[in-house]
Parts: sequence; C-alpha cells; structure tokens
Amino acid sequence: QVLLVESGGGSVQPVGSLRLSCAASGNIVSIYTMQWYRQASREQCESVAHITNGDSTYYTDSVKGRFTTSRNNAENTVYLQMNSLKPEDSAVYYCNADLTQGGLLPSRRSYWGQGTQVTVSS
Repeated sequence: QVLLVESGGGSVQPVGSLRLSCAASGNIVSIYTMQWYRQASREQCESVAHITNGDSTYYTDSVKGRFTTSRNNAENTVYLQMNSLKPEDSAVYYCNADLTQGGLLPSRRSYWGQGTQVTVSS
C-alpha cells in the first residue's frame, strides 16, 4: 500500500507565500517523476510543475519565477514553494508520483494525493 499525503495549504493574501509538501509512504522501491497539479473551481486540472529523479524541473508558464519544486529522496517527499501568490493561483493542489511499489510482484504506476486547498485572497 502506497500513500501520498499533501500538507501546507491554506489561505494567504496576494504576494504571500506558501510551501506545500507531499510525502509518499509505504513499500516503495523507487520514485521517478513527482508532479504538482492544480484544479480551480469550474476549471480543468492543469500541470503546475514536476521534478524528475535526476532533479530536472518543469514549470507551467504562469508560475515560472514564482514557484519552485524540490524533493528529498531520503524522505520520499516533494515540495512546492510558492511565492508572490496571486488570486488566480487559488485551487486544490494535488501531487502525483510515478513510482515502483515493492512486494512479491513489484509494479510501477502513478499515485495521487488527496489534495490541499490553496486560497489567495485579500
């Protein structure tokens, strides 16, 4: 059983900062790419950022220069530092991990966290 748990969401004023965390636990052999997605009300889910196991990163254009993703492989955790937040950043943020689960028959698949709400408002 693999579980992804996000934390760090909340309410913040514009130009404020938040740091999201996503910790993976369970029988994990390897974690490859870890991604952040977000979904605002009545909007489609969009990819925000990702980081590979080689520490290559990607950011969607709207967050470049403001958001930074990083990972701690020893703790199976990925972070999303969000600075200069804007109201349009308000959404439920989800993490996703491409990983191999251990066991008698190791399997590689994608896992999702439960989401954490970020609200940016004055």
